[in-house]
Amino acid sequence: MSDTLSDNPLLSPSPLPRFDVIAPEHVEPAMAALLAELGGALERLESEVTPRWESAVEPLERLGDRLERAWGLVGHLMGVRNSAPLRAAHDAVQPDVVRFGIRLGQSRPLYDAYCALREGAGFEALEPAQRRILESLIRDARLAGVGLEGEARERFNDIQTELAELATRFSNHVLDATKAFALTLTTRDEVEGLPESLLELGAALARQAGETDASAEAGPWRIGLDAPCYLPFMEHSRRRDLREQLYRAFVTRASSGELDNAPVLLRILALRREESQLLGYADFAEVSLASKMAPDVTSVARLLEELRSASFEPAQRELEDLRALAREKGAPEADDLTFWDVAFWSERLRERRYAYSDEALRPYFPLPQVLDGLFDLARRLFGVSITAADGEAPIWHEDVRFFRVDDEGGRPIAAFYLDPYSRPGEKRGGAWMDECVGRSRLLAPEPGGVRLPVAYLVCNQAPPTGGKPSSMSFSEVETLFHEFGHGLQHMLTRVDHGLAAGIRNVEWDAVELPSQFMENWLYHEPTLMGIARHVDTGESLPRELFEKISAARNHMAASMMLRQVYFARTDLALHHGYDPDGSESPFDVQRRIAENTTVLPPLPEDRFLCSFGHIFGGGYAAGYYSYKWAEVLSADAFGAFEEAGLDDADAVADTGRRYRDTVLALGGSRAPMEVFVAFRGREPTTEALLRHSGLEPAAGAAAG
Repeated sequence: MSDTLSDNPLLSPSPLPRFDVIAPEHVEPAMAALLAELGGALERLESEVTPRWESAVEPLERLGDRLERAWGLVGHLMGVRNSAPLRAAHDAVQPDVVRFGIRLGQSRPLYDAYCALREGAGFEALEPAQRRILESLIRDARLAGVGLEGEARERFNDIQTELAELATRFSNHVLDATKAFALTLTTRDEVEGLPESLLELGAALARQAGETDASAEAGPWRIGLDAPCYLPFMEHSRRRDLREQLYRAFVTRASSGELDNAPVLLRILALRREESQLLGYADFAEVSLASKMAPDVTSVARLLEELRSASFEPAQRELEDLRALAREKGAPEADDLTFWDVAFWSERLRERRYAYSDEALRPYFPLPQVLDGLFDLARRLFGVSITAADGEAPIWHEDVRFFRVDDEGGRPIAAFYLDPYSRPGEKRGGAWMDECVGRSRLLAPEPGGVRLPVAYLVCNQAPPTGGKPSSMSFSEVETLFHEFGHGLQHMLTRVDHGLAAGIRNVEWDAVELPSQFMENWLYHEPTLMGIARHVDTGESLPRELFEKISAARNHMAASMMLRQVYFARTDLALHHGYDPDGSESPFDVQRRIAENTTVLPPLPEDRFLCSFGHIFGGGYAAGYYSYKWAEVLSADAFGAFEEAGLDDADAVADTGRRYRDTVLALGGSRAPMEVFVAFRGREPTTEALLRHSGLEPAAGAAAG
């Protein structure tokens, strides 16, 4: 490699990425040089490979890690520091990266070596984690088209390249459409009912847009479609016409003009179907489930129907409760309550029943304080200490923080970045955890050591305003706990084989278990009371307010359950039995599923599929059900702590260590059902999930 390329920060061997100097112009030369180097390495490996772990699998880990390290940085920056130059560089390189990934996945010499190793006498001598990795490599090679020849292989590869490009285009369209729309409000009448936190944020966004004199008191205020603006506006705005305008913009994002995702998603569905049939499957749902915990589509449909039937009538009653309150208040929309009214009246009903609003909780949850409480919970449950290490690692934005994780003996075991705030101009919406560096003994910086894991934790909460720290809504606190749960599985793994460490090799429908598990602790009184103190007075959250929060846990729970089932069933229907070339459009499918899965039929112009990034721009295609599947696991896992006694600190600690030693430590080294049974002592049931949701459990139902 030339001296110039050796200085390229994307190829730096430094332990942590050089975010302080990485720029879009580094992407194309770095990836071109790396792909050329890795192509040669793959050719040599194929000519020399033998059916031994050291010969077949370890070189693959090294090779894959080099690619994932550099290309992963590009993908990460596309999510958190998106720009036109970065997009152009990403789009120029992506086809070559995809082609190399296909070439690697379809390597017949490597596949034959894996199969020979599995069938050979040395297979039983491998560790259980190694055997599971080997089985996964064989399965993944088959799903990557290793068995295809000639025109079928060529067509399959073309599909993979096009699908990668389409997913990127879909995500960019959603980001651009979200960024392009905003309501600029100029009068007090237009912001009636809005909380102070949203007024401050709206004024700050107006100033960013050029309204230099904008203030929370006098405006103007800019309200966008990103969550920190959209959600509180829909909950609190007393202007029904403006709520309607914002809602219609939200559900029609990326559905017109140059940003129209309708043809993009239809093409994605058609290509997935064709890809599946080339592999010998009926449809993409079968391909997706071939590598998941759920055994088949029937099992997934059975779980979704169990949850739908348990929540549909209660959700209808919840909607009637909103109508009744609107009638009582003399609201003209009472008999015509619709989508842009539900969040508003739901929040009014919460205030009526529980005498608090979500906005009233914000002063009790300043981000630094929430982090302290979260880290203290990790110490109590898992015996780890987390300390700020700002300045020890280059960062991609001034708001990003860096933390180190040590075990009970003070030994370093992991680290993570936290990027907490919304930046609609450059950062995609939602929240996620991703891998920066994976644990690996093979790739340890020193012989006999182990490379420690590093995670990215990314959220999109409201940024600080008025010189105070970011005050979080309760749902934003839940989101942070959720992503931290993902991070714990990545960081607390004890698996030394990089291909099964942390979240690697964990089935997609089990990977949400640790994240959803962490959310339960916000309803544990000692935990929440230890976090919540008023940002101005330092006073703890009043106990009666905690009791109201706990009582409100099931507020609109059936509606929220039904919403997730609706998304999951729509996703499954689009990938199982649906013909993209037939007369039924994807939006027809959505409306058909809605007939018995929603209590309000979608608007005729509803195009939420055009912004459904989970399945068209992310990894949840034919897998959105995973949230509910894993929620069964996570609720049942938390049930172990309830049974041990949540008020017994020693019992909680003992159960926490057992959870760490199984769910968090074992990663993808064992099948998820084995891991769950190792922790829980039995297979999961839906009882805890339905109980936590205030719904009737279905007797004897299991996750599968």
